[in-house]
Amino acid sequence: MPPEDRARSPRTGWTRAHWEAAADGLLAAVTPYATPGRALYHVPDGRPGFSGRRSDGLEGYARTFLLAAFRIAGAGGADPRGLLGRYADGLAAGTRRPGGDGPEDWPRITDRGQPLVEAASIALALRLTRPWLWDRLDAAVRDRAAAWLADALTAEPWPCNWELFPVTVGGFLAAAGHATEAAEAARERGLARIEDWYAGGGWYTDGPGRAFDYYNGWALHLYPVLEAHLSADSLLMDRCGPRLEAHLADYARLFGADGAPVHQGRSLTYRMATTAPLWLGALTGRTPLGPGTTRRLASGTLRHFLDRGAADPATGLLSLGWYGPYEGVLQRYSGPASPYWAAKAFLGLLLPPDHPVWTAPEEPGPAERGDAVTALPAPNWLLQSTSADGVVRLHNHGSEDARYDPYYTRLAYSTATGPTPPGAEPDNHFGLLDEHGTVSLRHRLEPLGAGEGWAASRHGVGAARVVSVVLAHGAAEVRVHAVTGAPPGTPVRLTGWAAGPGAGPASELLPLHGLEPAAPLPPVATAYAPETVAPAVSGRTGAAVSVFVCAARLTAEPRPAPLGGLVRVEVSADSAARTVTARWRDGTQHRVHLSAGTAHVTHRAVSPSGRTTTSG
Repeated sequence: MPPEDRARSPRTGWTRAHWEAAADGLLAAVTPYATPGRALYHVPDGRPGFSGRRSDGLEGYARTFLLAAFRIAGAGGADPRGLLGRYADGLAAGTRRPGGDGPEDWPRITDRGQPLVEAASIALALRLTRPWLWDRLDAAVRDRAAAWLADALTAEPWPCNWELFPVTVGGFLAAAGHATEAAEAARERGLARIEDWYAGGGWYTDGPGRAFDYYNGWALHLYPVLEAHLSADSLLMDRCGPRLEAHLADYARLFGADGAPVHQGRSLTYRMATTAPLWLGALTGRTPLGPGTTRRLASGTLRHFLDRGAADPATGLLSLGWYGPYEGVLQRYSGPASPYWAAKAFLGLLLPPDHPVWTAPEEPGPAERGDAVTALPAPNWLLQSTSADGVVRLHNHGSEDARYDPYYTRLAYSTATGPTPPGAEPDNHFGLLDEHGTVSLRHRLEPLGAGEGWAASRHGVGAARVVSVVLAHGAAEVRVHAVTGAPPGTPVRLTGWAAGPGAGPASELLPLHGLEPAAPLPPVATAYAPETVAPAVSGRTGAAVSVFVCAARLTAEPRPAPLGGLVRVEVSADSAARTVTARWRDGTQHRVHLSAGTAHVTHRAVSPSGRTTTSG
């Protein structure tokens, strides 16, 4: 790496030169694993993806080609390492006999098949490097490649961000003058399909339902806005650009002071791809962030992962995992080259070296500027960050996807902890226990709102209904759960943050009403530590409405004030409702009114002048 520049980048030390060096290192590391014709890249790893070895090899070609495209296009076509020749050779070899069983043959693009995903990366890379690669190819190779890509125009995608892969292929083919009518049709069809998933406030769901996660930034905003930018489509930009700008106002809060993104959602092995929408905002001018803040957040994340071994020190290859290898963050579709969708992080290299995003001094990110509790109404999340330790916590009362349970249905996620893996007892979870001691799941989530320092939701467990509310202040939380419809005497358990011993953040759980201390969960590895423990508390339901309240905290402060002294809680009841009042040490107050399976929360704040304001 080049020397650090602490004058321009006082917080990370990194500049554009570091991004270029990182890209070069990642590309050099995969070079030995190309097939002789360079059509497939068989990155070594013991865990193949579910689509098979040939598809995995195509993934290696496509995703590293995208990284090379950002690197070369951002340098105005300069290519001292001969990357374009490498990928041009692979394109010619892979499209010579698609669907064949030869050592270089690419698989065909079919309905809901993995090659559809990779076609989008190849098309985008070809579009970005068109003057230096595509336009110089033999006409026969162009025709073969266009014919292979054209299958993406009619292939049926999965109903999620996959709808945008035909859009990206269509955008390139239309610009290159191939199958233009079908290309335009695919482009318009995919863009129309995602409209139903726009939830407002800059947030999309990743398909039907309420799957909110990082795919918002690295897919659902990335492809439409980049298509609008590359096509100079002002109507599309006018529709999608303001959505990106609104999203980034929230999104910037999802990064800790150490550069870590909040550990929530699937495909987390893409790691620094989380920075793609930050760069996209700067590239298109659709961002509320200053250029110094954009670079600080993005460079902080890239350095966070590279400093912690995301690229193997011996080989330079990105591992299947988070820092090092870790099975818990993988999905069935994860193959050896899947992590190279981290290439999206290098979108910023499209900005010229004299752009303010590269020249402005770094400025602090939101998590460094002061404590904040921010409600995000569309996903029904509550973000809680503290400047003393730089940790960001995400309280989840609106996102779920049963297929990827640990990463969607937990009560909370953070930049410093990961959920316990599939098959382990769940952290940050409230559930009812059956006669075998098995805890109930948190599915069919119904958001009940998010406001000043609070978020709420409900879900069903058989005939029972659970209403859950979190109240956040500083680094502390009060968690309230009301159960109706469960047989009296039903055991319940609430677990806290899964944290490791030593220098990492500490996890606390303090019972306040209807609960008592319980044995912590068995130790288990997470993405952050080889052994973590989540505290637990337990109780039993009574007749009618049962209310359970505890205080929780995840903090990396060296000497935090005792949790029990930060808040006082009172629970009152009448025949039809329960009220929980939380009074924080500084005079702030939250009141939760629980009735008829729902919750109403009011917030009373004390200003520095001593005046009070109330909202609800």
